[in-house]
Amino acid sequence: MPDTHSHLPLDVAAAISARRSTKDFRSDPIDPEILDQILHLSTEAPSSWNLQPWRIVVIDEADSRARLHQACFGQRQVLEAPVTIVFAIDQGAWEKDMEPIIEQAQERGAWPPQYCDIARQAIPGGQNALSAMGRLREYAIKDAMIAATHCVLAATSLGLQTTFMNGWREDAVKEVIGASDRDEIGIAVLVVLGHADETLPHPGRVDRSETVHRQRLPRP
Repeated sequence: MPDTHSHLPLDVAAAISARRSTKDFRSDPIDPEILDQILHLSTEAPSSWNLQPWRIVVIDEADSRARLHQACFGQRQVLEAPVTIVFAIDQGAWEKDMEPIIEQAQERGAWPPQYCDIARQAIPGGQNALSAMGRLREYAIKDAMIAATHCVLAATSLGLQTTFMNGWREDAVKEVIGASDRDEIGIAVLVVLGHADETLPHPGRVDRSETVHRQRLPRP
């Protein structure tokens, strides 16, 4: 496994190829500067209308890790690794975040004034329509998953190992992060982060002829 203090960051293609899921973590702490860089790169992820509905919670204190361990059905990696990152979502955050996001985009020259005016109309219309269809949570979770993928690739690039976790009780995870009474908060995925004793071999993939197609899926 690369040493985060000595190796040069991997490029994107190398990080994708090197990434492996692991459950065998050492307890060695993560350099705070490395963790901060990973969090920064996570929040560089794209999202619908740049609304960034993710709420990223770093769990690194012993008591919180123990409680999260129970919320994750006792999976040992949560206790063994020094950090678990909870990718939560706030379905209602767009209402307060929209205008500052639009103004910042205009100030930076990313969105011209005409586009900003369109966004002020389109965002509420789209979000309210998704809410009416019961799909607002789904869309926010998709955005959070993109951020979580950025997190995992950034961590791999910087010499750490990770694993995505989708085995947990949402109510219990929300309690750990202090959101048990907030219906607008949901949990997308957890990412366990740390140093591994070894990097596992690539487990292989289904042949691309079965999973990658052009224009349309083949008939069964």
